[in-house]
Amino acid sequence: MKKEVSEKLGFVPQKDIIYNKLLPYEDKLDAESNEILADIKGNLGRSVQLREIWPGVMFWTRKLSTYIRLYGRKFSKEDHVLFIKILYELVTLPKLETSMMQGFARLLISLLKKRELLSRDDLELQWIPLYKLQERILYSKTEHLNWCPSSCRPRSTSKHIIIKIAQRCSLEGILKALVKNCRPYFPESATQEMLDEWRPLLCPFDVTMQRAICYFELFLPTTLPPHLHHKGFKLWFDDLMGLWVSVQNHPEWEMQLVSLFARLASDNIGYIDWDSYIPKIFTRILRSLNLPVGSSQTLVSQYQTNAYDISHVVTWVTALLGGPSNLAQTQLSSLFNSITSFFHPSNNGRWLTKLMKLLQRLPTSVVRRLHHERYHKPTWLATVPESHRLSEENITDFVCSIKHPVLLAMFSKTGSLDAAQAMQNLALLRPELVIPPVLEKTYLAMESLTEPHQLIATLSCMIAVAQSLVKGGQCFPEGPTHILPLLMKALPGVDPNDFSKCMITFRFIATFVTLVPLVDCSSAVQERNDLTQVEKELCLASAEFEDFVLQFMDRCFALIGSSTLEQTREEIETEKTHLESLVELGLSSTFSTILTQCSMDIFQVALEKVFVFATTHIFEIHVSGRMVADMCRAAAKCHPAESLKLFVPHCYNAIIQITASEELLNEEELDKDLLWHLQLLSEVIRVDGNKLLPYSAQLVQILQLTLHLKCKQGYSLACSLLYHTLRSTALIYPTEYCSVPGGFQQPCQHHLPIKDWGRPGDLLNLDIQWHIPNEKEKAFVFDTLDMLLLPELNRLQRHSQGEQEMSRGDILQCLSVVHHCLLGAASLLSPLCGEPVSELIHSMVQLHQTDLYTGVEYDLSRQNYREVICMVMRHLLHHILDHSEDDTKSLFSIIKIINDLLHFRGSHKYEFDSCWKSFSLVKKSMENQLHGSKQHIRALLINRVMLQHELRNLTVDGCTYLRVHQKLMKDLLRLSTSTYSQVRSKAQNVLFNALGKYNFCCRDIIPQVLEYLDPRHTNVTQQQFKGALYCLLGNPIGVCLANLQYWDCIALTWPAIVRSGLCPTMCLEKPSVVRLFDDLADKIHRQYESIGTDFSISQNCIDMAIKMLNSTNPEPSMCVATKEEEIKGIQRQEEKNRDSVQKYEKLVEDLLDCLNDKNMPWKFEHFAISFLSLMLRDDYPLPSRAILFFIQSLNHDSLLVRKVAISTLAGILKQLKRPRKKIAVNPYDISELRTSLDSCVHKQADLILAGDRPDNQWLQYNSSRLPLSQQAWDKCCFIEKTHWGYSTWPRKLMIYAPLEEQPKQGKNREEMTEREQIIFDHFSDPIFIDQLIQYLSLEDRKGKDKFSPHRCWLFKGLFRNFDDVFLPVLKPYMERLVSDTHESKQRCVAEMISGIIRGSKHWSYTKVEKLWAILCPLLRTALSNISIETYTDWGTCIAIACKSRDPRKLHWLYELLMESPVNGEGGSFVDACRLYVLQGGLVQQEWRVPELLHRLLQYLEPKLPQVYTNVRNRIASVLTCIFMIDVNLPHTQPTASPRIADFTARVLSCLKPLLEAKGEIQNYVLDDNIEEQGERTHLIKLFKTVLKWLLTSTGRSFSSIVPEQLQLLPLLFKIAPMENDDSYDEMKTDAKMCLSLMAQCLLYPEQIPLVLNTLQEISRSSSWHARYTVLTYLQIMVFYNLFTFLNDPTAADQVRVLILELLEDEQLEVREVAATTLSGFLQCNFLSMDEQMQTHFQTLSKTLLPKRKRKEVGSMVDTIPSADLVRRHAGVLGLSAWILSSPYDVPAWMPQILMGLSAHLNDTQPIEMTVKRTLSDFRRTHHDNWQEHKQQFTEDQLVVLTDLLVSPCYYA
Repeated sequence: MKKEVSEKLGFVPQKDIIYNKLLPYEDKLDAESNEILADIKGNLGRSVQLREIWPGVMFWTRKLSTYIRLYGRKFSKEDHVLFIKILYELVTLPKLETSMMQGFARLLISLLKKRELLSRDDLELQWIPLYKLQERILYSKTEHLNWCPSSCRPRSTSKHIIIKIAQRCSLEGILKALVKNCRPYFPESATQEMLDEWRPLLCPFDVTMQRAICYFELFLPTTLPPHLHHKGFKLWFDDLMGLWVSVQNHPEWEMQLVSLFARLASDNIGYIDWDSYIPKIFTRILRSLNLPVGSSQTLVSQYQTNAYDISHVVTWVTALLGGPSNLAQTQLSSLFNSITSFFHPSNNGRWLTKLMKLLQRLPTSVVRRLHHERYHKPTWLATVPESHRLSEENITDFVCSIKHPVLLAMFSKTGSLDAAQAMQNLALLRPELVIPPVLEKTYLAMESLTEPHQLIATLSCMIAVAQSLVKGGQCFPEGPTHILPLLMKALPGVDPNDFSKCMITFRFIATFVTLVPLVDCSSAVQERNDLTQVEKELCLASAEFEDFVLQFMDRCFALIGSSTLEQTREEIETEKTHLESLVELGLSSTFSTILTQCSMDIFQVALEKVFVFATTHIFEIHVSGRMVADMCRAAAKCHPAESLKLFVPHCYNAIIQITASEELLNEEELDKDLLWHLQLLSEVIRVDGNKLLPYSAQLVQILQLTLHLKCKQGYSLACSLLYHTLRSTALIYPTEYCSVPGGFQQPCQHHLPIKDWGRPGDLLNLDIQWHIPNEKEKAFVFDTLDMLLLPELNRLQRHSQGEQEMSRGDILQCLSVVHHCLLGAASLLSPLCGEPVSELIHSMVQLHQTDLYTGVEYDLSRQNYREVICMVMRHLLHHILDHSEDDTKSLFSIIKIINDLLHFRGSHKYEFDSCWKSFSLVKKSMENQLHGSKQHIRALLINRVMLQHELRNLTVDGCTYLRVHQKLMKDLLRLSTSTYSQVRSKAQNVLFNALGKYNFCCRDIIPQVLEYLDPRHTNVTQQQFKGALYCLLGNPIGVCLANLQYWDCIALTWPAIVRSGLCPTMCLEKPSVVRLFDDLADKIHRQYESIGTDFSISQNCIDMAIKMLNSTNPEPSMCVATKEEEIKGIQRQEEKNRDSVQKYEKLVEDLLDCLNDKNMPWKFEHFAISFLSLMLRDDYPLPSRAILFFIQSLNHDSLLVRKVAISTLAGILKQLKRPRKKIAVNPYDISELRTSLDSCVHKQADLILAGDRPDNQWLQYNSSRLPLSQQAWDKCCFIEKTHWGYSTWPRKLMIYAPLEEQPKQGKNREEMTEREQIIFDHFSDPIFIDQLIQYLSLEDRKGKDKFSPHRCWLFKGLFRNFDDVFLPVLKPYMERLVSDTHESKQRCVAEMISGIIRGSKHWSYTKVEKLWAILCPLLRTALSNISIETYTDWGTCIAIACKSRDPRKLHWLYELLMESPVNGEGGSFVDACRLYVLQGGLVQQEWRVPELLHRLLQYLEPKLPQVYTNVRNRIASVLTCIFMIDVNLPHTQPTASPRIADFTARVLSCLKPLLEAKGEIQNYVLDDNIEEQGERTHLIKLFKTVLKWLLTSTGRSFSSIVPEQLQLLPLLFKIAPMENDDSYDEMKTDAKMCLSLMAQCLLYPEQIPLVLNTLQEISRSSSWHARYTVLTYLQIMVFYNLFTFLNDPTAADQVRVLILELLEDEQLEVREVAATTLSGFLQCNFLSMDEQMQTHFQTLSKTLLPKRKRKEVGSMVDTIPSADLVRRHAGVLGLSAWILSSPYDVPAWMPQILMGLSAHLNDTQPIEMTVKRTLSDFRRTHHDNWQEHKQQFTEDQLVVLTDLLVSPCYYA
């Protein structure tokens, strides 16, 4: 096959679309594709060589994209590689504008997607250009400055913010997909290079950690062949796995690690030993599901936001299955056992969506893996070793483990779709295990009348498993025998009273009938002797097919009878409801499927029945009539000859008879009989055109009679008849969709139809029967047009010329005929032609349209009907617009005709999209993902081939813009600015469609649109003005004329939009106009991306293009450009670059000119300013005049303008920043590092270690080594970024060059550029500064103002670019503001100080020292004046000032902040605020200030027992920051900062009296001993602070401090309240929350014995509250560490013993919660009820109780229960827990235990109460499925149970 193809094409195609070979004109496609490919190669290669990115490269890459959509990858491997390399070079061009990059990236992704086509030997791509691209776009250094500041209007609604985020996500998604597809082709050295690049960023306290892990996850290649694994994942696996194991609290980057591991596991199944990690993996997966446990659980928000993505979990788990140990399957079974009850329909909550996703995706993933291992063709990618492939046993185990949850999920409240998809895949694996229980539930649901929701759910699942059921196979041979019973039982579901049930029944029947030919082959039992027993059963059962079809039709007729319009709504309403439309569609498609699959005998019976029904009734034409007509059409389509023979003569005679009276033609209301017969005829003739020709004369006669009926309903139906008649004869389409080629006509002795049940279509022998218009049909179409269309056109032409008067109704009728003729015959009508519009753009390559052959040869000898229609429509349109513009109905019709003249060639885009969507859904629901190979049913394959034909019909990429198109567009524009809004709206939609179709036509239309906005045109109406604005705005998915990404376009549109404010017709009082302008400005802001000014192409790219031009097979249509042409290309590119800059400057000038117009309304002034702000670029500075404008705008009256000016000026200052010289050095050459190492040689280790090491000690803050002189300052090597040095050092560290090599500081005015002088002059002007400070210190929104980063960056830019020159000017203002306690004044000075500190980064020591001499007094004053409104601003100020700054540079600030922050001056609030500010500064320095952290801790420890809550809370937060550096990560040195263990030891020694105190600890102590009370109160305050610290640190630290927490557990248990204790007490609430959070901590195996020992000790406590809380703690702890416990039998035994002990506790509440805990552990299969435990409980429950003694009257009741009662109660509780551990099923052991438990119903309390509660819970949880559950009990047991569960009647 391949050889034939290669000989035909001249090359072996990589992977073409196989469906093209099944088209009726496939013989012409190879030559066509070769011609198009040669064109693409030649023009794309030449465009690149001539350096013409636009339009050349953009145009021809779009053509390549279309080529791939039409033909697949139908090019040679050599061309494939060249295309990829050219596009790779284009995508990674450093100055390419983003929109172009996205286009190239999408195409490159498409080329790389099928990675099996190109091996690593064929292609190698470098990773660094992609890394630079990611850095440039996603981590831009100017992004925070907001080069495109927010619009000048206060309209940042959540909708607009979401759209902006979606756009960024879309760009990010494209870049990630690009890297993902390039990743397999990175060189083998890439992994090591990436590790060298990103390992130094691994500082866990810094944002760079997230960035590094994201890069690892995205870039690290995992598909290297096994012999290169030592250069791949083995370099990093242990390190990153160790890191993942060591973090416990879900940091953000953990999700990326999981994604990386999942990908690694999936790509390398069998090459990595995961067994030691599997318990950890499953524990974390279970934790990540965030399931609720117990009633006292507190959810940690971080656990939810940073939970694992289910798709990564599924990928990972799938890859772990199998292998010699198959340990993953054991854990997976345990996982599903533990969470099964969460799937039950009665359990609904936030967790369900995630669980359902897991359930749905896991079987899909396993099927995909199995397909890859067993059925996929081998490729260059590594195969799974035999030892690790999934065995049959593995598959069975997997299906068994997931089956029960899936069966429960069928009836989930989220719907049955997820469960159905899971069923579909599980049935492919093990039909015999999955299908029987679904069948059982389906039969039960079909018999039930009261639970339709169950029927809907079960039928949905049956549809999913249909293919597996029908095929049966060796595993499930009896499967097919269920089909007929199911079909018969499903018929009552066709119920007019329940739409949902009706629709699912239609789907169910259609699905099964598609797979099963409805042929009676019962005779085969006598005729053949080679049948198996099952085959005999099927043959005999097939005799019922006829009965089924007839019963189905009866049901449908009943449905139709109840669906007439009169019964459902009033006569005047003719619109169908959505539900009616669905039922109509369901009915017609199901009936069509049934008839398609019928044998001829059954079809004849069905045809007769439907004919009789249709012809013996008269139906209204809107609901029931449509349904009946659809059924008749279905019959006619299956066998046209037989059907037409019945229907056409009948309808013809009826219509002729009724229309015999001439008066009828002029009646407004027609006889229903006529309407019904017209409708019926118009539907039944939608068949093979060839079979229709014998009736052509009758049809034309009817058309001539009815097309001019006065009644609109009448002529509309006649038009429909005309349309379908023409369409049936003119189009190319398949004529049959039977599941077997050739139908079911063969006798049973030759071919047994039951062998075809579930048979997929054979792609290579599909044998599609096509209808292709023959000469007779074409002649009929054109004769019909001449007879019916031309007279109508002549009438309209005469009317438009004023020669013939026509009423509006007549015009509309004529237009309807014209439109239906055009629609019906469009595929045979040649397109509009004429001369192209020239001079729109200039290119050095060809930009022609590509014409595709679609099976039609246009008859050029005939007149061009499109041109005739076009001419008449234009004349008529102008006539209507000039004389009767209010005839909107005619205008609507003309707009539709223009649309179809331009675009329609037989199918509409929306119809195609709908069919494609429908095809995809059916394919997904019925595909066999296990075997693959396109094993779809034949009808689906035919459908796909037809879609391929329609795709070719609709593909119009890069059409030439002709004069005739220009005229029509002009007409559309006129209609788009018409008086009537509906006309405008419809015309605009057609215009927008056309704009996207024709090459460069936007450039022609924009000037015409802008004329309506020109203030000089005073005759423009309000409607024209609005219409023009809508034309600029565009629709959501189309072109936006206002924002085309070309300089020459926006240079016209933006100034025109602003100047439109001066139009006399512009009215801001109209809300619709204001909203329109706002939407326009919003869209421009959302969509605008900086347009390029540099269009250069790399030499590599040009070399690749020349290679392509020199390639062969096919030879490019263009040859390599000559030297002269190349020079000309270079010149044109340079000219384009210059032209772009000039247009950029011209646009800025035009916008500034608009702003200088004093008459400009304020709103348009704002638009101009916001457009100007969009002009900020990082590659070209803003012109001086614009800078002057923005500086002056700083003191504008409008707050919004000032805001934009501030953010824009911050960006301008960034543009004008003088670049500092950086040099690359080896870190070990830095003198301070060497000195630091030399002093600690004995501590040096060879291992790669992170953390505080000798070689990074010099970076840390040390008060004895601060640079306190100019000389020390100059010698000091400042490293600003906090992450450098914590992990490994980079090979080359970029640091600033020495001062003498840097640009001169402190330039005088003469040395400045013009732009700098403008800024300098204004900020040196006291009046300007005074006004500016006044504005900056004004309040904006009371109570809602926040610290403004933009203002901070403005001051940073000023002091960075101009040194300290403005400091003397600003100093008095800062002093005045800082002493003013008003919120806005404080905020203003905070923003200034923060900016000044950041701006002083490169100042000399002298200047910095002077600066701090000014700032220190200011900060002291500020801290003493701090208030509740301003403390967050000062905290932000200090945090921003300290961010990414070497702490040694800021020692003045740190020493100032460390000056006794908690001194009591100003009260507790000021203390808390000072701590907050200090924390803001310290937290930015992370690990580099251990000395300050030690000093602070030493200072705070004595102050821990705080009286005030706010100070306590702040100290707790500060403690969290102090100890955050104390991490327990692999290969990390112990920290030099304070350590938690030391601190906890000190705290515990202080709290010892509390620990040793007996009884529970109360918040308040009431005691006579005052001294002791004071000491205890002091300790309680200390403990409150410690509690707050524990709470705050949970979730913010990387690892849980388990050993330290354990020491505090006894105290917490003493304090924590009971679950039902509602009284508020801060300490108790905190303790309870703390316990809950600690219980959720991830435990390592070595920590479990410590925890259990502590819990055992507490369980022996005298406080029953503590014992009670131990159990609630245990519930959460075990579940959240389930697999770690399961992996440790000793621990499981300890837990078991602990629960059994507490079951016999003397306190009733403790016993009850122990039973609940036991029940939960049994339910999640952590513990099992073995024989020993069962015997233990039964023995306890039989404990004899002492006889009750009679109490004397008045004697005290003994409240302490006897030991025997406790033991007996413990036994009953144990058995009760066992029963309640199976809430949704009845295991074999349960009936006997229930009977045993019922014997205790008359025991003394509390046993009686326990038994009653157990029975009540049993009844509640088993009620829904009691019919199923009661089968497990004997008759006697049921009698007893009924007596127990049914309450006795009161009156009995």
